[in-house]
Amino acid sequence: MIIPHAFRLTQGVDLKKGILHFVQGNNIQAGSLLSGIGCLSKVIIRLADESKTIEIDGPLEILTLSGTLTPQHVHLHISVADKKGQVIGGHLVEGSIVSYTAEVCLMSFTNLSFKREYDPSTRFDELKISTK
Repeated sequence: MIIPHAFRLTQGVDLKKGILHFVQGNNIQAGSLLSGIGCLSKVIIRLADESKTIEIDGPLEILTLSGTLTPQHVHLHISVADKKGQVIGGHLVEGSIVSYTAEVCLMSFTNLSFKREYDPSTRFDELKISTK
């Protein structure tokens, strides 16, 4: 069964931590982010196939936000636009701060369980899907 969820994060909240807190507080064992919109005062992202991160100060508009959700980890990708309309995106890192608001919609799957396990071939913690 799929259960929809929606919530709002407010000024000063870390976007990634706020979503993880919601997942943990609602005992979501497997989920997917449907949408996220709002504004950030700062974003920290890891670019594709990179180990380093970049930090961009706002104001920034969230254009897209998607990912998979486990009770221990939320794997999120984001794209944002600055005040000139320039867009950048990548892997969302903790430390990305909501400036005014962030509206988040997600769904949880009651028949599945997600967790992350280290994969030596990719050298990353990768999604492991189990059925309940």
